[in-house]
Amino acid sequence: MVEKVFDRSNALYVKTLPRKGRGVFANIRFKVGDVIDRAPTWGFDDATAKLLDCTGVLEYYFVRHDRHPQEAPLTGYVVFGLSSLMNHSSNPNAQRVWTDKESGAWVTIVAIKDIEVDEEITHRYINMSAYPHTINFID
Repeated sequence: MVEKVFDRSNALYVKTLPRKGRGVFANIRFKVGDVIDRAPTWGFDDATAKLLDCTGVLEYYFVRHDRHPQEAPLTGYVVFGLSSLMNHSSNPNAQRVWTDKESGAWVTIVAIKDIEVDEEITHRYINMSAYPHTINFID
């Protein structure tokens, strides 16, 4: 039996996959445009990024393509919650949508395809070139 760890709403669960590690799966159907998850983040600058790149945290932080360096000095974001465990796919079924609030940056995971029960929820990593060459991304 595969151990499943559910979120509080029972909409998502986490399980370990061979060769990939942990992944996030749908326990309910999601239609295109549905919000799958929403999580707060912690943003950090380039100096902190260089320190984090020397640790395992590199594999769990995100960069934003919607920010320009002249607008904001933040380089990356640690995402809290299940969103941080969603795996990469070159053909993802979800995407990250960033919003900046008074309470800080938040990331919302939105379905870009219909997602069935027990299907893994994936999104596209945009900073794959920053990962060590020892990491093999598996679709």
